[in-house]
Amino acid sequence: MSGQKTVTPTVNSLVETITAAKTRGLPPLEQWNPPFCGDIDMQIKRDGTWFYEGTPIGRPKLVKLFASILWREGDNYFLVTPVEKVGITVEDAPFVAVDFDASGGDEQVLTFTTNLEDTAVAGPDNPIRVVRDPETGEPSPYILIRRNLEALIDRKSFYRLVDLGVHHEGWFGVWSGGAFFGIIPSDELPTDA
Repeated sequence: MSGQKTVTPTVNSLVETITAAKTRGLPPLEQWNPPFCGDIDMQIKRDGTWFYEGTPIGRPKLVKLFASILWREGDNYFLVTPVEKVGITVEDAPFVAVDFDASGGDEQVLTFTTNLEDTAVAGPDNPIRVVRDPETGEPSPYILIRRNLEALIDRKSFYRLVDLGVHHEGWFGVWSGGAFFGIIPSDELPTDA
């Protein structure tokens, strides 16, 4: 290993590298294979707020820049540039779906918008899934946004989804893009007295 210099990643080094490599649209992260450089003190909270060294990152353009280089491998999250890969902490999902539009009439299409203005059309390529807390039964709904990165669907949007729900093959859920996404088994729904 002689001759190799160990560089400690910083927010500035990430910004400089990704700005130099910036292309239109999302960077081609799947084409980059930089070495792992360690973890950086960056965290995405459950509400979608990004923190660096315990302080919220208050510049939306900077957060969007970091989100554009976010990569997931299993349960681990990284910021990836052509020359470095650093680990960060994600409390739940890296994005929050803060709204959606329903269109299409009989062939319903649900288009979700995240807290960082990404959009995703729910369907076979961007499925909705609901995880229920085993102790409380509380649902946590998610939609795949891109590159195996999900958004937690916020409470108001989830309630709107439930309003659109229908029963299908033993499940209560929603249709979008020709696919059905179960929210809860039909027999577990409370019945009105």
